[in-house]
Amino acid sequence: MLLSWDQQVMMPEEGTPARSKQLSTVSTLQHDLLTDEEVGELLDAVESEALEGPEAGAVREIRREYERNRRVPRELIEEISETSSEALPVWKEAKAEDDFDAFAPILEKQIELKREYAEHIDPDRDPYEVLFEDYEPYLGLEKAEEILSDVRDHLVPLIEDIRASDVSLADPFDGTFDADVQEAVARDALSAIGYDWDRGRLDTAPHPFSTGTQFDARVTTRFDESDPLGSLFSTIHEFGHARYTLGLRDDAYGSPLGQPRDMTVHESQSRLWENHVGRSRAFWDFFLPTFTDHFDQLAGIDIGEIYQAANQVDPDNMIRVEADELTYHMHIILRFEIEKDLIAGDLDVEEVPQVWNDKMEEYLGVRPETDTEGCLQDIHWSHGNFGYFPTYSMGSVLSAQLYDQAESDLEDLEGQIRDGEFDALAQWLEDNVHAHGKRYETDDLVESATGEAYTAEYFLEYVDEKFGELYGI
Repeated sequence: MLLSWDQQVMMPEEGTPARSKQLSTVSTLQHDLLTDEEVGELLDAVESEALEGPEAGAVREIRREYERNRRVPRELIEEISETSSEALPVWKEAKAEDDFDAFAPILEKQIELKREYAEHIDPDRDPYEVLFEDYEPYLGLEKAEEILSDVRDHLVPLIEDIRASDVSLADPFDGTFDADVQEAVARDALSAIGYDWDRGRLDTAPHPFSTGTQFDARVTTRFDESDPLGSLFSTIHEFGHARYTLGLRDDAYGSPLGQPRDMTVHESQSRLWENHVGRSRAFWDFFLPTFTDHFDQLAGIDIGEIYQAANQVDPDNMIRVEADELTYHMHIILRFEIEKDLIAGDLDVEEVPQVWNDKMEEYLGVRPETDTEGCLQDIHWSHGNFGYFPTYSMGSVLSAQLYDQAESDLEDLEGQIRDGEFDALAQWLEDNVHAHGKRYETDDLVESATGEAYTAEYFLEYVDEKFGELYGI
């Protein structure tokens, strides 16, 4: 974890050859320890006991990791790790130079390695389904496709209605907003919503991310001097990840009970803080004075303007991490469809830019002029993270379900946020989600927290109400 964080944040550019060897060595050692025969014998022994509750959950998770990993040769683990490390600077340069052809060979290698990895785990199943389970092991690819279809079918006509609306939301951000000042705003926001600086830090990275443990959960962001809200929401998003990590049990460190419940739940936490808190009118009632104190040119902006600016739907935006709350999901669906076809062998790597641009035009009515703002914008494929993207939308859906329950359980949550009081929400999430670690499977965790099965219903109601009011539809 620390080697990877350092490579993206601090490491000199020429450090990659050594770093790739270091990462592959650590990955191989981890694989060897996990798949040792003694682990299997210990699992057999402990599973002969009548385990219940947290212990049963911990053993279930170790068994699952053991069974998946022992099928994969250590040499392949080493090669995957080394290739991912080598791919990162190739991707960064290709993105900077708008040169997809420079990235294509190592992307092809990543795809081949991941197909081989999936075949070792289960040769009789769809390799993409196997890869998806690295990020969401329990809801299943079929459920992911169902959720994505529901979201797409609901949002496409809603976005079209917004395009046709006569309402134009405020956009008060003309001119330049200094990156150093934006960083000061981001730090003030993190402090206000409860980031534990004794167990975390804020840095910049080409692609924002969060990583860590319950003792050291770090966040990164990036700055665009024409858009002071982009870095703020990116930072709050990554805070959601870090707050989940920091909410894990200290006394369970190193155990599945002290680890997060995979990416659907992780993304629900980041999207909850980013959208349900950070883009809310109540948050801006509280935070607007701090925001305008940093930017003299925004001294006259009022709460209505900033709330509209924070929630403006912009189908013409090309960049996923800068996308609004609705069109964001079209970006996810596009990537999901492309990477699924890549893994299946139904799409050649050299076809990716064309297919990407065609899908952007189909789903959002815009066409990237460069691969930098198109298929090279995300870091995930350089890491070999095929199967990750669906969890962004799945997490957004879950965030609405969890937030609705928190509103029911907490007295005047909106009023608390307006007063700058975030502790009750953070504690509710810690009690109902974070502190369980991996004790429950995903669907059981959702039911434990909300009393209902995982559903898109709350998300679809939420966007209809919020954006219907904003755009008069």
